[in-house]
This record gives sequence, C-alpha cells and structure tokens, in this order.
Amino acid sequence: MSDEAPFEQHPADTDFHRRLPIGEALDASAITDGLPWAFEQITMRPLEPMLVPEKPRGGELDPRECGHCGPSEHTIWHDDLWQVRAGWDVGGLPFIGGVAPRDHWLLENAPTEVLAPLGPLMQRVSQAVKSVPGVARCHFGRWNDGSAHMHMWAMGRPAGMMQGRGAVLAFWDEILPPLPQEMAQEHLRIVAEALAAGGGEAFPYR
Repeated sequence: MSDEAPFEQHPADTDFHRRLPIGEALDASAITDGLPWAFEQITMRPLEPMLVPEKPRGGELDPRECGHCGPSEHTIWHDDLWQVRAGWDVGGLPFIGGVAPRDHWLLENAPTEVLAPLGPLMQRVSQAVKSVPGVARCHFGRWNDGSAHMHMWAMGRPAGMMQGRGAVLAFWDEILPPLPQEMAQEHLRIVAEALAAGGGEAFPYR
C-alpha cells in the first residue's frame, strides 16, 4: 500500500469561478463567427468543474523527470543556452518544433542572460522555418500546461493556406495528411542547418 497521500482537489472559489455555468455546454458560435475560414460548426463539451490545486506538470516536483532536460535524439539544434527539438512525431504541417532553454527554467524565474537571446533566436527560427519549401509564415505558441520547463512551439504555415491563419494552425497538424518520412527529415535538415549557420550546432546528439 502506498504511503503517498492522495492528491486532493476542490472547486476553485473566486468571484470569477462562481459565475461560470459549470456542467453546461456553451454556445461556440463566437469561434465559428470569428474564424469562418477554419470552422463551420463546433460543439463544445459541457464546462467541467475547475479544480485546484492543479496537478503538477511534468518535472514540476522533480526536475530529474523533466522531458526537456538532458540530451535527446530529437534535438535538431542547440547552442550553450537554447535548443530546438522536432521530429518526435510526423504530422501534417511542413514543420513543427519546440524551442526551450537547455537548463530547467520557467519564464517566471529564468535569468536575464537566458531570456536576452530569446528575441534574436525567435527571429532566426522564423527565418529558418520559412526557408522550408512551401512555408509562408512561422507561428509561435506558448502554453506550458504539460511541462514545468519553459518552451514554445514553432509551426510552419503552408503558403496559401488561409484556413491556417491565426491560432487554429496547431489543429491542422493532426488533420492534414502526415508528411512522407523523407520529406519530414529533409525539412528538419533545412531548419537545423539554417539555424547552425548563425551559430550553435545542428543535430548535436546524432
């Protein structure tokens, strides 16, 4: 029998939470009206109770269990402070990868010397992703709900794909036909070598 105490949660109780229609399926027409190029109809699940404290994210209680820390065969580029990983799964977008510091930091506690290069790195990642044939834009997204290690996503929007504009692009990765393996590997090579041309190392663990 485990000595570990059960993880106890209770409904969040603030002025904001108390006004919410928990258990109701809400009208999603605001999304379909606002993004008509992407959605024709959306049916929402009933709004679930919002329980706190939230369960710990990966690596939150023990950084040794963090999936972003340590070497990975999916690291396509790194320098002394930052890394880009991609290729763990093949989806339908021309490129999707994760940008993260090599050490275990959150946005809230990362030191200035780690955060300062992020702006120039995002510029380099954007240029590298747009060098992939068929890519018009590089979208960035940050959620950090699954891992307690700062990371953001870089996604290549296909040229001419107006249905992929804005925040909906991430959904299309699982909807479009998956890339052939050879094409996916070639796209990783293009991005990695473009990044390494400005410093750092491509495919450091291969």
